[in-house]
Amino acid sequence: MQNFKKPESVLVVIYCQTTMRCLMLQRIDDPNFWQSVTGSMEDNERPYDTAVREIFEETGIDIIKQDLTLLDAKHTVEFDIFPQFQHRYAPGIKVNKEHWFYLPLLSEMTPVLTEHLAYQWLSISDAINLTLSPNNGEAIGKIDHFLKIN
Repeated sequence: MQNFKKPESVLVVIYCQTTMRCLMLQRIDDPNFWQSVTGSMEDNERPYDTAVREIFEETGIDIIKQDLTLLDAKHTVEFDIFPQFQHRYAPGIKVNKEHWFYLPLLSEMTPVLTEHLAYQWLSISDAINLTLSPNNGEAIGKIDHFLKIN
């Protein structure tokens, strides 16, 4: 029996507070696709826990050990699953619910890539222009707004 992904995930925009640049990751399974940290929730997992796990899996950053503050935007979006990723979900599942988080860092770091081909630290506008995901671009574009309300 095939294990399908749960149609609920997290998006974590990692950014440097001093340079205001975002970390963008190049997907292995679609090299034209650059994105922030993302990942599907596992059964009985809360969005915050998924974000902590995915950050570690995709970048090597350990939120707990490094005593970093992961900010929950308390914002969700629903979007149509891209056709190239549809096979990962159960038949008939077309929409994914995504929870947004932000991870501010004091300095840009070199991520440990295990699930991606490459990374770039980019300005907010360059990161928005690079990602093919409209909701990822929207989340990046709201960094300033989110910081002002927290």
